[in-house]
Amino acid sequence: MEPKKRIVAIKNVTINEEVFLGHFPGRPVMPGVLLIEGMAQAGGLLLLHDLPQRENKLLLFAGIEEAKFRRPVVPGDQIRYEVEVLRLRSTFCKVAGKALVGGELAAEAILSTAMVDRNKS
Repeated sequence: MEPKKRIVAIKNVTINEEVFLGHFPGRPVMPGVLLIEGMAQAGGLLLLHDLPQRENKLLLFAGIEEAKFRRPVVPGDQIRYEVEVLRLRSTFCKVAGKALVGGELAAEAILSTAMVDRNKS
């Protein structure tokens, strides 16, 4: 991790993950929405890591742009998430995320987030 700049995270995909019970019977494929979620979670770690009182903050999706899915991700694959900050303001951030398997691009997207107070009604 380079604070406020970029992060790399790893996810090992295993057949015992509950999502594969129905996606798809006989041909397990990781849903694209979970690839995007992995990018978002890695980005969230990057954005909140050095923030004072981060336990009082929550990151919400504000937008997903240019999402593309290049190859299926299947059990046995290892996903390398690479997330880079494109724009960072006090409560808004835009990041570029990639999901790679074996060095090959599986998915990519630009994600926007809004930071809010966790305890605000």
